[in-house]
Amino acid sequence: MTLENANFTHQCLIAMPAMDDPRFAQSLTYIIKHDEEGAVGLIVNRPLPLHLDHLLKELESAPSAALQLPGPRVLFGGPVSTQMGFVLHREEGHWNSTLPVADGIYVTSSRDILDAIAQGQGPDEYLVALGYAGWAPGQLEEEMGQNAWLTCDADADLLFNLPFEQRWHAGIHKLGIDPAFLASEAGHA
Repeated sequence: MTLENANFTHQCLIAMPAMDDPRFAQSLTYIIKHDEEGAVGLIVNRPLPLHLDHLLKELESAPSAALQLPGPRVLFGGPVSTQMGFVLHREEGHWNSTLPVADGIYVTSSRDILDAIAQGQGPDEYLVALGYAGWAPGQLEEEMGQNAWLTCDADADLLFNLPFEQRWHAGIHKLGIDPAFLASEAGHA
């Protein structure tokens, strides 16, 4: 497969150690869509200093006793549209704006899922992110060709269960690579 016809949907991008953009340094980004229009992903290992209960209060959606407070940390999903929220989750549900990604993983951008979570009626496995990472057509393929990213298969454990600070290393270990052996400078043969 060449990079021109690659599809990284349902893959995780692992930032190489030489990544000089601090927004993506040591990031693990789950690609939710990749097609001829570009790519969209959510960084899944960058918690903000914000818990879900505070976000719900800002949205005037009072959490019920079903949500264990303070709730999970909200993530920095990426530098684009940081005022927009996204919920990456396992159960399809019946929310207004849900996109199936793959293997029973969905992303929802409508507020009704947050209301459901607040009332204890949302998905069991989820993460909430503000903003997203986006690439113009061909941009991600170009960055891949410049050795900015490694890719690994995504799975529910990596996305939902591992502590945030372990996800980047776990992605690299899925490839059978010791991060200590990754060069901080990339080269081409």
